[in-house]
Amino acid sequence: MSEAPEALVLDELSAGNSGSGGGWKDFVAGRHNQGKSVYMLVRMQVEKAGMFKGPVDCLLKTVKNEGVLGLYKGMASPLVGIAAVNSLLFWAYSYGKTLQTGSPNITPTMGQIALAGAGAGVVNSVLASPVELLKVRLQVQYNAAARGAEVFRGPVPLARHLVQQFGARGIAWGFWATVAREIPAYAAFYSGFEFAKRRFADLLTDGDASKLSPLPLMLSGSLGGVSYWVACYPLDVIKSRVQNGSAPPRRMGYIAETARNIMAEQGVKGFFRGFSPSVIRSIPAAGVTFATYELVMRALNNNLM
Repeated sequence: MSEAPEALVLDELSAGNSGSGGGWKDFVAGRHNQGKSVYMLVRMQVEKAGMFKGPVDCLLKTVKNEGVLGLYKGMASPLVGIAAVNSLLFWAYSYGKTLQTGSPNITPTMGQIALAGAGAGVVNSVLASPVELLKVRLQVQYNAAARGAEVFRGPVPLARHLVQQFGARGIAWGFWATVAREIPAYAAFYSGFEFAKRRFADLLTDGDASKLSPLPLMLSGSLGGVSYWVACYPLDVIKSRVQNGSAPPRRMGYIAETARNIMAEQGVKGFFRGFSPSVIRSIPAAGVTFATYELVMRALNNNLM
């Protein structure tokens, strides 16, 4: 019989091994994983077809019209929020595994990994949605001053404006679209990583994943990153379009409505604009994220033994 939820909470907060759970250690390890936003990706997702021919054209036009600093619009929001987002994500994932196995010391099945990842995605949406909302709206201020539109210099003025104009809905803008994306995204993210890590462990360390060097951990993380985008990219396009709308949606059917609009305007290709740079970027980014997480977890475990 598995432990009661209260016991699992205490166990999760006090114990854990790398790759099998770690409670507060996962929170600390996640704190060191700093994701990077893709500026051109957001613009290609939300702008009308024909504005940019591709990533290179988007880059050149942005630098021409807004200077090199234009490439860094919207960076303040993810830089400030990504630490909390990643910490919450990895903790929720760890706790989700423990809830299913009954102990952080039991290796979960791949199905349990996927379910824990999906659950972590739902929890993560609470922080990820407002962070990404501010990022998206700051990054699409393409030549805004020339059009006479209001220009926001950072996430705080923008957040204040959204709350003043729409109330709490202004910050919750696109929350359910974020949830719809996060569920398959993080189920694939953690499954891809764990699958590769276990295969590398079988090949290199007699099945002991705790002895893997940084390189196979990075390669495993890269597979997780690619899996993330393959599983959710059309939903990410929908989320970006929703969060760049003229007003927060009031009806729950806005996800399907946005999907129909994209299909009508751009066809199937509209759901994959910016896909290639996203996947390419995810290879080093997710590789570093997972390798850092695993190595920090090892250091924490060793220091507490």
